[in-house]
Amino acid sequence: MNSMMVTLLWNATKETLYMVGVSVVIAELLGLPIGVLLVVTDKDQILENTILNKILSFIVNIGRSIPFIILMVAIIPFTRWVVGTSIGTSAAIVPLIVAAIPFVARVVESSLKEVDPGVIEAAEAMGASPWQIIYKVLLPEALPGLVLGFTLTAVNLVGYSAMAGTIGGGGLGDLAIRYGYQRFRGDVMFYTVIILVLMVQLIQMLGDWVAKRVAHK
Repeated sequence: MNSMMVTLLWNATKETLYMVGVSVVIAELLGLPIGVLLVVTDKDQILENTILNKILSFIVNIGRSIPFIILMVAIIPFTRWVVGTSIGTSAAIVPLIVAAIPFVARVVESSLKEVDPGVIEAAEAMGASPWQIIYKVLLPEALPGLVLGFTLTAVNLVGYSAMAGTIGGGGLGDLAIRYGYQRFRGDVMFYTVIILVLMVQLIQMLGDWVAKRVAHK
């Protein structure tokens, strides 16, 4: 491997980490409250509102049903409006976030629903408000599951970011397409796959470690 290839791989890896990192943070911030609302507005929950619950669930299901490659193309005008362009790493972040938000919402919903209802009932019996139950009971009790869910989101976004390379999204996917596929460089394809695999393994290991730490606390 020559120095030029090392530079290309290093720059592409940094672009992928940038895309995934920013997308994960924003998707978690936007998807978390949606997931919480899906739980607390459900039937017999602390803020029961079946109409709102059904509307949110419908929107989330639509978001999860659209394949990422189609989503990227479909929201190009929106992406261009947000960041001023539809090509490059910053542009790729927009569809990554849009794709991840409904996934995060379902992950949060699933984690919160695993919390023992008895704990919530005990908090209600002590006069806790709905906000206090959410902030001091639901989220802390579900924290290990939330961490694992967020880890899964990050892993999925690594794969999505590679797919974004097909429309000039930058990162390892773009490098694999332009230098590996289009120039018939099998070695480039091999190196990008190895880096992506290592990236996923490191994210998963870190997520598992954090989940165990918060579970012990």
